[in-house]
Order: sequence, then C-alpha cells, then structure tokens
Amino acid sequence: MEGKLFLDTLTAQVRAQDKYDVWARKGDEELLTKKYVKTKEDLKKIPLIADISDVQISDIRLIFQALSLAFEEKTGEMGTVVMEMNHEGFGRAVVLADKIVVVNKFFKEAHRFGYRSIEALANEGGKMLKNAIETYEKFKK
Repeated sequence: MEGKLFLDTLTAQVRAQDKYDVWARKGDEELLTKKYVKTKEDLKKIPLIADISDVQISDIRLIFQALSLAFEEKTGEMGTVVMEMNHEGFGRAVVLADKIVVVNKFFKEAHRFGYRSIEALANEGGKMLKNAIETYEKFKK
C-alpha cells in the first residue's frame, strides 16, 4: 500500500516539474523508468568518479519530496525535506516532521543513484514511508 502511494506521489511530483510538457505523452511507468531505473549496463557506462549534475540532484530531491507528501497524507503532519549534496555526489537527505527526523539517508556516488526496476523503487519508497510513519508515531508528543 505504501509503495503505491509513494509511486503515485512521486509521479505527481515529476509531472509537476514538467513545465514544457516534455513528459506529457509518456506513461507513468515509462516516466519513472527513464528517471530512476538504471540497469547493470547503464551503471557500467557511468564512471566511478564523476560530478553529479543539477538534474540528478533534483531527481533525487523529488524522491524525498514525494516521500514527505505521502507521509503527510498518511499522518496529517507536514514533512520538510532538507538535502545537501556536494559536486562529487556525497551528501545527505533528511525528512523532518515536527521536530522528529523521520527519514535520514546518506549518499555517496549519487551520480550512480538509481533502482534496478520500478518494483524496487516502489519497495524502497514504501519501506521508507512505513519506517517514517513508525518513527513519527513512536516519538510524537
């Protein structure tokens, strides 16, 4: 359930960023695959040491914004995304709800960031959302 909510929210976030309707004719699965799925062959083409682009940073941020919105839909508590990434792809993304850190993810080699399949993306997003909700419920006042 959380995985589907996460994917729906992520799709909406990606489409909201599409100012020029570049993705308008693409299906949801094709859209998410293009942005977030990297096969073994794709990873072989990406150097181990490289700078991360602003587009890649934005794509990663969208995952956490979607997670924050899905979290808000489930709990009613607004989440805030804080993300810092250096040019080499090392960084951290945090989702805060009230005064609680509900998601904390470290990155290294973020220029190689991706998932093997849409199902893997949904599973990881669902797991992060479930953990965020559990953390919030455990520590809220």
